[in-house]
Amino acid sequence: MSEKELIQTAQSLIDAFNRSDWDGCKALLTANSVYDEVGTSRRVEGVNDIITSLQGWKEAMPDVKGTVTNSFASGNTANLEVTWQGTHTGPLQTPSGVIEATGKQQTTRSSFLMNIEGGKIGESKNYFDMLSFLQQLDVLQK
Repeated sequence: MSEKELIQTAQSLIDAFNRSDWDGCKALLTANSVYDEVGTSRRVEGVNDIITSLQGWKEAMPDVKGTVTNSFASGNTANLEVTWQGTHTGPLQTPSGVIEATGKQQTTRSSFLMNIEGGKIGESKNYFDMLSFLQQLDVLQK
C-alpha cells in the first residue's frame, strides 16, 4: 500500500468512530486485531472486544470526536496525531472502577499508530495524555 492509502485506512477508523459506525470499525480490523491503549494500560485483543472498548468511550462521552491534525506513514504503519474533544456525560469504565459523569468538556491530544495488514488494521497503539484528560474532568487536581 502507498503511504496515502495507509493514512486513509487509519483515518477511516477515526471517521467510523466519530459516526459511531461500529460495523464500519469492524470492517477495518483484522480478525486477530490488537488495540493497545497506552494511556490506560489496557491491551484489547479481538475485534468484538475492541469495539466494546471503543463503545465505552462513546458511552462516557457521546459527543466525542477525533480530529486528525497531522499524519505520516512508514513501512506498513500509519501515525495519526488526533485531538479528541467531548463532554463527559456518562459513566467512564476504568481499570480502577467507574468515573461517574462530571459534565466537564475535555480536549486530549494523542498519537495513534496503526499497523496495516492487507488493507486492514492489525495492531494499533493509542498514546494519549491521560493525566491531562483526568485533570480536565476534575478527577485529578492540577
